[in-house]
Amino acid sequence: MKSKPETHKNLFLFSALATAFIVFAIIGFILMTAAPVLIKEGFGFIFGTTWDYTNNQYGAWVFLTGTLVLTAVTMIMAVPLGIATAVFLSEWAPPWLDRPLTTLIELLVGVPSVVFGILGFVVFRDYFRYTINPFIAHTLGFIPIFQIQSTDGFGIPLASAVLTLMILPTIIVLSREAMHGVPAEQREASAALGATEWETIRDLILPSSLSGITTGVILGTMRAMGETMAVVMLAGGAPVVPTSVLDSIEPMTAKILNDLGYYIVEPEPRSALFAIGVLLMVMEICFVAAIHLITARMNRKYSGAK
Repeated sequence: MKSKPETHKNLFLFSALATAFIVFAIIGFILMTAAPVLIKEGFGFIFGTTWDYTNNQYGAWVFLTGTLVLTAVTMIMAVPLGIATAVFLSEWAPPWLDRPLTTLIELLVGVPSVVFGILGFVVFRDYFRYTINPFIAHTLGFIPIFQIQSTDGFGIPLASAVLTLMILPTIIVLSREAMHGVPAEQREASAALGATEWETIRDLILPSSLSGITTGVILGTMRAMGETMAVVMLAGGAPVVPTSVLDSIEPMTAKILNDLGYYIVEPEPRSALFAIGVLLMVMEICFVAAIHLITARMNRKYSGAK
């Protein structure tokens, strides 16, 4: 008769194997469905600009660039704001403010994306249409990437602002918890050596919290890349390569959702839409690997390792 520890070990092993099987089964199904178009188009699927169901031509460059630009603009706004908020909550906010504010931020994680989409559509759109986008274009319009293209309020700025609201809780909460994990003894030692409060944060708290901050940034970025409903509602749906951060776009997730209901029953169009999913998955894997590589180098730098 097996002992209880052995039984528990087998139970956990079964859970791990079942999870791994589900993950690989999903990935395998996506790859098998996308394979016909990926094999047919080759690299032309990535760099092609023509998406034509009638002539069976599939190039995802338009949707790929839209996703990359939208994600980049979102993270430029979300990462500094999220880390700065985490620093305030961890280092300066009094307990009576830290606890309730952190709880409210955590509650935002559970808000459905369609609610954020409605918020952007009903509340934020007119601000971007009549105030924010024209201001950016008037102030920085001499730079080509800030020239206004869309006048209806939809586009990269509106979608990025709403995506920022959606991913901020993840970045803030994980970064705050990592900063709280820095031992008090290290903070006291830094102060004893004459470091100011800001120097302690810059040279001790942030480097020591790098792992948690990185996790928050990765999860936030992957959600920004993979978000669908709010992007469909706010990005504008224009299938063009963006030349300005004020453009309307159609990211990869929006393309899949917009077309899936019409072409799911046709084998080759369905394969093409699944191929977009494969491309998005590969992009996220490459991004996570790059972030981990950068973080490892930064950890070696701060630890003094060669």
